[in-house]
Amino acid sequence: MVLNFLTKIFGSRNERVIRKYLPVVEKINSLESEIQVMSNEQLANQTILFKERIENGESLDDILPEAFASVREASKRVLGMRHFDVQLIGGMVLHHGNIAEMKTGEGKTLVSTLSAYLNALTGKGVHVVTVNDYLARRDAEWMGQLYNFMGLSVGIILHGIDDSERRDSYNSDITYGTNNEFGFDYLRDNMKYHRDSLVQRELHYAIVDEVDSILIDEARTPLIISGPAEKSTHLYYQVNSIIPKLQKDTDYSIDEKARSSVLTEEGVAKAESLLKVDNIYDPKYIELLHHVNQALKAHTLFKKDVDYIVKDGEVIIVDEFTGRLMPGRRYSEGLHQALEAKENVKIENENQTLATITFQNYFRMYKKLAGMTGTADTEAAEFKKIYNLDVIVVPTNKPMIRIDYPDAIYKTRKEKFDAVIKEIQELNKKGQPVLVGTISIDISEDLSEKLKKRGIKHTVLNAKHHEKEAEIITMAGQKGGVTIATNMAGRGTDIVLGEGVTDLGGLHIIGTERHESRRIDNQLRGRSGRQGDPGSSRFYLALEDDLLRIFGGERITGIMEKVGMGEGEPIEHNLISRAIENAQAKVEARNFDIRKQLIEYDDVMNQQREVIYAQRLDILRNESLKPYIEDIIYEKAEQIALDFVDEKLLPEDWDIKGLKDAVFSQFNFHLKLSESLLEGMDAEKLTEFIYDKALEIYNAKEAEIGYKDFRSTERYIMLQTVDSLWKDHLLSMDHLKEGIGLRGYAQQNPLLIYKKEGFDMFSNMVDRVKEETLGILFKIQFVRPEDLEELKKPKDQDLVFSGGEGASGVTKKPVKRSEKKVGRNDPCPCGSGKKYKKCCGM
Repeated sequence: MVLNFLTKIFGSRNERVIRKYLPVVEKINSLESEIQVMSNEQLANQTILFKERIENGESLDDILPEAFASVREASKRVLGMRHFDVQLIGGMVLHHGNIAEMKTGEGKTLVSTLSAYLNALTGKGVHVVTVNDYLARRDAEWMGQLYNFMGLSVGIILHGIDDSERRDSYNSDITYGTNNEFGFDYLRDNMKYHRDSLVQRELHYAIVDEVDSILIDEARTPLIISGPAEKSTHLYYQVNSIIPKLQKDTDYSIDEKARSSVLTEEGVAKAESLLKVDNIYDPKYIELLHHVNQALKAHTLFKKDVDYIVKDGEVIIVDEFTGRLMPGRRYSEGLHQALEAKENVKIENENQTLATITFQNYFRMYKKLAGMTGTADTEAAEFKKIYNLDVIVVPTNKPMIRIDYPDAIYKTRKEKFDAVIKEIQELNKKGQPVLVGTISIDISEDLSEKLKKRGIKHTVLNAKHHEKEAEIITMAGQKGGVTIATNMAGRGTDIVLGEGVTDLGGLHIIGTERHESRRIDNQLRGRSGRQGDPGSSRFYLALEDDLLRIFGGERITGIMEKVGMGEGEPIEHNLISRAIENAQAKVEARNFDIRKQLIEYDDVMNQQREVIYAQRLDILRNESLKPYIEDIIYEKAEQIALDFVDEKLLPEDWDIKGLKDAVFSQFNFHLKLSESLLEGMDAEKLTEFIYDKALEIYNAKEAEIGYKDFRSTERYIMLQTVDSLWKDHLLSMDHLKEGIGLRGYAQQNPLLIYKKEGFDMFSNMVDRVKEETLGILFKIQFVRPEDLEELKKPKDQDLVFSGGEGASGVTKKPVKRSEKKVGRNDPCPCGSGKKYKKCCGM
């Protein structure tokens, strides 16, 4: 009550922010006449003047009014579009690192030019992030005209371009690209072996278009770069064959709310019988149990043409929020292979993670982050908690006059779709365009068949027609048009009303089902009523819809029964509408918890990833790793000394053999300790003695091969060691996370256990990086470059190691074959103790 009273007096926080920007808008407007009289050359020269002022100590806020006024004038001359006052407000919201919620058709693409231009003046780069390649290319070419006019360079990151093109694009003042491309480039950069091959600069400022889609909807799916793991695919086929023989409710149960399926006791017994195993929970069958669980999930929870499609012999994921295909993305933990077995297509080998990051953690690395969308306010709490972003609702340029009719609710899906088709027919007769939103591909195609039978011309837009997306959406507002779209794919493209459509009531939106997120429903509605256009919307629901059936509970059914409904009769009731909103709020809260849990676990990995990637960057950027290697030599010498020096015993009673073996294992030389040397020896003196001898050998190797080539070899060995052990660590962390939930049964906090054990595993990995780097460096032997050609001749010997990039023919001494070639799983001849395939065989 007090809060409501204060809001009435002082206005809401949103209103206060908008009021704060109004004097700045007046300032920008007052500069218009002054800037209008400038020649094109003078206007473009403003960029140079602004940069000089920044170098002289002025802030971006100091020059904002003049910069915005200059961009507006340039836009008028180049694009024929003048920024509205509300667009200037939107530009300020973006510049101050917030989310601008602006209705569809309010010109978000043009709004972004204001903040992008202003922040590009620092020379540190601006990234404009879009949801697909089409929009990245369109916006870069369209808005690029304005930036080029003002003397700024524009780059674009598209799928398929090479590293050289990527580097040039990232070095531009403003770079357009998709969230996937930016994220994958970050991961790929942290797998490079030479600093000249890095493509991204420091992450300075990003403007994320359709920010809710990228930072909320896609936040549950991490980006993963993977390589093939050595696993056979026959087990997937074997397990897949038994699942259809299991009966629902008898052999397994499904929890639709949690999207999980589990075997019952009867199901476990039947699975054991079919697979011919005595106890599937025996540790030796742990992998088989995992396959059964994934196959059960694939058959019972994942639906073809809803969650995925089969195209050209591949299982391709369908984005549940946008309806777009996600080629190249695969479900993890063997689920994708289980779906391939289910659909009887070729099973791709299971992959092992080489590098991974969530969008949440990638975008939080930018020094400043901003976003824009038509629908963000319902997720404002999540944006604030996860990204520290405030959502500011920017007023529309013209009043919104769209009519949003109450939901029409029917008993059955058949009655609902009969009513939908009847309304489409009526509106189509008078020529009013209709945009129909569905939540899955199969519903859109079923509706399409029904419309064909009635002779109604229409267009279907879903993941199967992805390439025509923009073209189809652009035409959706034409007279007599009927468009069916899955989950409102085509965002980012304005629907402009055709001639005479305004008089017919504008574009009418029909939703065939409520989505589990109110925001997705608002996106569909938001396609109508742009820039003060007339329009209308209505959602059609049925008690059989998943949302009402699973989450609505008995409350909705009870209300329906009390009211009494005949066949084909809809009901509109405030209590029902509220109950539906409550159901949606429950699902939104559950999804937020899933994303929150994902980031809590990924934060553990993120801290480790930051350490490893920072170390890799140091290795790439430093001309010499010698000081670092010398530190490791001392650290390992000290560790050995402390392990074997017992100051309670006389030196001659120490484990001298163990000490010598440890030194040889780490540094590859025989430690000679005379009795005279042992006299008065302690841990500190022994450390210095081992360190001096090891350093002597290390320096001799450097002198033998030459400073420059030895540095290159050193760098390569260390990077390879870091990457190999990091990859193994990622797999171990995956296994830890998979099993961590079971700790909850022992009254332990799984997240705390994951943090503690993950830290211990990471510490061990860092130690192993040091040990293995030194081990290879001290064991490696070099030959003269002039002998290289002779060594390459196919004799009874193999060259098993090269010195890496820039090593100028440096190679390890060949291993002589006595009887047969070294097998991939044999111990590596170099003496590292690792398998050949994991060491020199790589």
